[in-house]
Amino acid sequence: MLKCAVVILNWNGVNFLKEFLPIAIKNTSANSEVIIADNASTDGSLELLEKEFPQTRVVKLDKNYGFTGGYNRSLSQIEAEYYILLNSDVEVTPDWDVPLIRILDTRKDVGAAMPKMLSYFNHKEFEYAGAAGGFLDKYGYPLCRGRVFHTLEEDHGQYDGIHEVFWASGACLTVRASLYHQLGGLDDLLFAHMEEIDFCWRLHHLSYKVLATSESEIYHLGGGTLPKYSPQKSFLNFRNNLIILYKNLPGSLFNKIYFIRVILDLVAAFYFLANFNFSGFYIVFKAHVVFNYYRLTRKITRVTNPLPNPYLINKNSVFQYFLKGKKHFSQIA
Repeated sequence: MLKCAVVILNWNGVNFLKEFLPIAIKNTSANSEVIIADNASTDGSLELLEKEFPQTRVVKLDKNYGFTGGYNRSLSQIEAEYYILLNSDVEVTPDWDVPLIRILDTRKDVGAAMPKMLSYFNHKEFEYAGAAGGFLDKYGYPLCRGRVFHTLEEDHGQYDGIHEVFWASGACLTVRASLYHQLGGLDDLLFAHMEEIDFCWRLHHLSYKVLATSESEIYHLGGGTLPKYSPQKSFLNFRNNLIILYKNLPGSLFNKIYFIRVILDLVAAFYFLANFNFSGFYIVFKAHVVFNYYRLTRKITRVTNPLPNPYLINKNSVFQYFLKGKKHFSQIA
């Protein structure tokens, strides 16, 4: 059986394939095979792969199933001990996969791991999607070592080493294949965004750890599928954040947190309105309406006997960031 499958999910990303796939093939060690999973691209991606990368295995899907569905369907067709879910807009460094594989080989208590993620545009700065590993604050807002909201820290080695984190970025998520399938993969309901937080949370419920290591380093472009300020991306982030909290928290704790979140999200909505961002105002309300529809119709599958989040940072990052001016993870955690 294959040791590690590095699976790059593609949907109309022909330009990313041209730029980043040759580097991935060159810099990935002999332990791993680079595989493309294609979400029914129509931009010439498949023709490019056939012509310029005939040696690369391609899993062809019949339509665009999104990030979650695309990976679930493609990984069901790939046998390997480990999977690395790698975004198509990532530049990897030589033998980048080796430290990630080593962690899972030597630490049987670890279910997933991620590398240090730096910006493709500025290699001295952390990247938004995962930086040096993620956590949640007391009200469920995600933040990272190296990134809080839209503030990115420069990398001075302050987060180097191998550390336990709450969630690993889906831009480069290394996971045991057996656990991926045991948990049913990524939650299809989420479609895209925050699915890795939900997946890592479910790993914690099984008593597995998630690690971030600086021994592996990658550079992420970001915004490859949906632009950073896309209304659809904002909607998915608001909606999916509520879904993963509802799924993974005990009911009494969720109810307390949701009461506060309604207030905070209302503040955000009226902030958007005050700045004439009418789509942002609408998106917040739409996210809550859709979430509550899913909750009432029981479309959300809750974790049985959920445990409180042991990595929850007992501070409100919104208050710390916007009112107290604390912009770095080390000032809040």
